Amino acid sequence: MPSKRGERKETGEVNGRRDFLRRSLAAAGTALPTLSAGRAEARPLHRERLQTAAGAGSSGSADRAYWLDVVRRLADPVLGALAARQLKAHMPVESQGDVDDRRRYSHLEALGRLLAGIAPWLESSGLSGAEETARGRLAALAREGLDAATDSRSPDAMNFTEGGQPLVDAAFLAHALVRAPTELWDRLTPTVQANIVAALESTRVIRPGFSNWLLFSAMVEAALARFGRRWDRMRVDYAIRQHEQWYKGDGVYGDGPAFHWDYYNSFVIQPMLLDVLRVVATPGSGWESFNEPMLARARRYAEIQERLIAPDGSFPAIGRSIAYRFGAFQLLGQIALMRQLPDPLRPAAVRGAITAVVRRAIEAPGTFDDRGWLRIGLCGHQPHLGERYISTGSLYLCAVGLLPLGLPPADDFWAAPPAKWTSQRIWSGEDLMADHAI
Repeated sequence: MPSKRGERKETGEVNGRRDFLRRSLAAAGTALPTLSAGRAEARPLHRERLQTAAGAGSSGSADRAYWLDVVRRLADPVLGALAARQLKAHMPVESQGDVDDRRRYSHLEALGRLLAGIAPWLESSGLSGAEETARGRLAALAREGLDAATDSRSPDAMNFTEGGQPLVDAAFLAHALVRAPTELWDRLTPTVQANIVAALESTRVIRPGFSNWLLFSAMVEAALARFGRRWDRMRVDYAIRQHEQWYKGDGVYGDGPAFHWDYYNSFVIQPMLLDVLRVVATPGSGWESFNEPMLARARRYAEIQERLIAPDGSFPAIGRSIAYRFGAFQLLGQIALMRQLPDPLRPAAVRGAITAVVRRAIEAPGTFDDRGWLRIGLCGHQPHLGERYISTGSLYLCAVGLLPLGLPPADDFWAAPPAKWTSQRIWSGEDLMADHAI
């Protein structure tokens, strides 16, 4: 049992956090007022400002300002409501499947997927001005949200054990913690840390499918390892070695034994492989030999991804889960974040390509409802593009397309002048070297 002194200390920390939360929500001005019961007035999308910030041939600073505004539009409804313990009360649940069933999972989906995408930016240091203020505000809301999601007494306590889906989104949440260990772990109280550990451990009752799902179990265990908790090495080893068996060539893994034309190499497989290895493949672990070949494959797949982005920012709508929108380019963004882009790719060109994709998706009419929540679709509201397992919370996986925000503004990714990406160069008649497999 904690001492009374310890209780007083933690109570003071909680009260301090809640005071900060109230100030943060007041400063935000848009997070909760748009979430009132009933039909709210449509929130403007500030299109004039966004067009100015992200016009043709825009600078890196303008592109970054646009990305940050996208983060705000994605994060404010989710984190603002959850920090106030009102997410279940206010978040709509749209689905082509059984809405009541998806409501059991959708809130954890929104939290885990959103944080997995913005975690590198939340972890950033050395920012200043309005960006640092925004980062600090959302990081504080995220910590309050983690408390609300894992406190059994909270009206927003989330489901980590019922059905199979919670394993998926516990893994995305674990991925966020690994990507932002200072902001999303070290700065939590011991009570919240213990609640998160218990939630992650509770997912072990869920048996993963013989597919990319093996990596969800591995990601959960890697997070527990990262934070010094007891973890299951067998789940990690099985996922790594089985994906080695499923490698198909030229930078692409099968999703299980079969190859599927979709974006799961980027949604899940390669980003989680890289970050699981980053945590566990230490000298003497027995996994070090996987680092070099799996990174080489990821760099090749990133190169392929960059070539898939058309001159106008569109990309092939192939395979399932296309409603995750620009989350399809998580791996390209992660390789940029790691500063591991292969030689043919210029960071500024990748910035321009991803920015074009984000703009095509986010600015399409109908992307958000009149209260600022994402709706199912790729280019606007296209509900039939959502499989039965897709719901409102699922859609926030688009945030993983924004990983390069974790790079500082002075990095070449942001600081270099605008540059054409590969398809723009080729389709404008430029003579480039031919592409080759690895």
